[in-house]
Amino acid sequence: MDFRHELQKRILIGEGAMGTLLYINGIDQCYEELNILEPERIENIHATYVEAGADILQSNTYGANYIKLKRYGLEDQVSKINRKGIEIARKAAGKDAFVFGTIGASRSFRKSDLNLEEIKRSFREQLYSLLMAQPDGIILETYYDLEEIETVLEIARNETQLPIIANVSLHEIGYLQNGVHLSEALGRLEAIGADVVGVNCRLGPYHMIRALEEVPLPAQAHLAVYPNASLPDFEDGRLVYAAVPEYFETSALELRKQGARVIGGCCGTTPMHIEAIKRAIGSLKPVMEKTVKRRKIEINDTGRKDTTVAIAEKAKRERTILIELDPPKKLGIEDFMAGVDALYEAGADSITLADNSLATPRISNGALGMLIKNNTGHNPLIHLTCRDRNLIGLQSHLMGLDTVGLNEILVVTGDPSKIGDFPGATSVYDLSSFDLISLIKQFNDGLSYSGQPLGQKTNFRIAAAFNPNVRYLAKAVERMEKKIKCGAQSFLTQPIYSESQIEEVYQATRHLETPIFLGIMPLTSSRNAEYLHNEVPGIKLSDPVRKAMAAAANDPVKARAEGMAIAKSLAEAAADRFNGLYFITPFLRYDMTAELTKHIRTIDSKRLVEVAAYE
Repeated sequence: MDFRHELQKRILIGEGAMGTLLYINGIDQCYEELNILEPERIENIHATYVEAGADILQSNTYGANYIKLKRYGLEDQVSKINRKGIEIARKAAGKDAFVFGTIGASRSFRKSDLNLEEIKRSFREQLYSLLMAQPDGIILETYYDLEEIETVLEIARNETQLPIIANVSLHEIGYLQNGVHLSEALGRLEAIGADVVGVNCRLGPYHMIRALEEVPLPAQAHLAVYPNASLPDFEDGRLVYAAVPEYFETSALELRKQGARVIGGCCGTTPMHIEAIKRAIGSLKPVMEKTVKRRKIEINDTGRKDTTVAIAEKAKRERTILIELDPPKKLGIEDFMAGVDALYEAGADSITLADNSLATPRISNGALGMLIKNNTGHNPLIHLTCRDRNLIGLQSHLMGLDTVGLNEILVVTGDPSKIGDFPGATSVYDLSSFDLISLIKQFNDGLSYSGQPLGQKTNFRIAAAFNPNVRYLAKAVERMEKKIKCGAQSFLTQPIYSESQIEEVYQATRHLETPIFLGIMPLTSSRNAEYLHNEVPGIKLSDPVRKAMAAAANDPVKARAEGMAIAKSLAEAAADRFNGLYFITPFLRYDMTAELTKHIRTIDSKRLVEVAAYE
């Protein structure tokens, strides 16, 4: 049989889930390794699907790439596992079914975990291994990231003339996670050379039918759909899919109406579901034309009205001072709000509010930010960590911040929980700082992470963290450049305690147009200095600074004076090179950062007078 020829005249039935059948039988290991360890088990599952009516078998190789097999110590078995997967499927298929080599996606929603070069290398190795075993075609499936599937599809199309099925996955109906509509995404895959384009996984039949209602029939390619049995439930520690096979029978007829030329099953489906699809489709001819529903999507282009000048924009033109004032660890904010008033009176342009710094619970910075904005009229900068909220919570938090008009955001990874007051607490890190910056930028385009319209565009100004206290400064600058590409509009640095280091940072970043706020934190004592140097990640003090603080160790007044002298000297050096200054208040000692702010404002005023006199 010729796959392309058969596809022109009839609807082909795909296989159902492999992992589901292994899972419900208590298999708890790398499924792809079973190609080597228990090939009869895999063959029996394939054979059961053929008996149920499947026209297309998929090799048990979804995760059989270097990246995923390395988790099990099997990275040297990539070729063997993939070739064996085709061999097993071929034996079960006989002359009744086509055998397609399966290649699953490598990226999760944390795009920054894997760059495209890593993905390409891993994909090529798996592809070549599958092609050595001479499959009837290749199927790419469960790709949430359009960039990834476009990249690997192009490689596959250049390497083989075999038929290729390219399936994306959706978080929400009709849209990929980057906001591209399903119809556009499938059109792009068709243009690259896929013979069949479609969707698989995540959604059940109902939502996939709705998604395909908005997709026209491809010009040259054909449509595929592999729905999950249903949305999963979680019972007694196990995933359970509730949809019965009879439901798939009626759903298959609806999927045919939407133009599906290949219909199979994904997570939760069994041979009974495939048998139901076969029973429904029978000898029905493919649909040759359909009416496409057009969803009207409205996004308010204006977003939230905000007359305040963005901090980053102000720093491009003039001296701009940010001051961090940590939210209190205990209830009661009288001292904190007094500090806010004192810092603005001293000349701060904005107060920045950390997000449970050092992994220690504090009063919500969002709540304090609202109070500051309402009481002072100033727009504070809200820190947002990747540590404390999962992908759902981050999006909810961002929508809340936009709703109350807190649009100045600093994205930080966040100190791991193990260094804080609750070392057993979970550090989430669903997203990296790069991913979170990209997500906020997408919010500014009016789209959620899943690609669904938010109803209006947000107006977040995105700052990012820059740690210059590293061995290789050039590498840190490369990270900055990557964050700029993701959407960062300004940077706040970790505190610096060396004038020579300030110069090094200036020289290493002077090619960037993105404003940098150089971090300065006054020292309060020798103990404070040694703690910061030896125990706080990302902070290193110079030897002269440590010695100066040690000399004043026994006199608190002298220690404060020495700490302020060091901070003023550093701030003056930073002010000569950077418009943006970022003063970090130690232990709610806002008198110190207020004094530092007044010092710089006084110097700036004197310079303006001198310039005016000269002119």
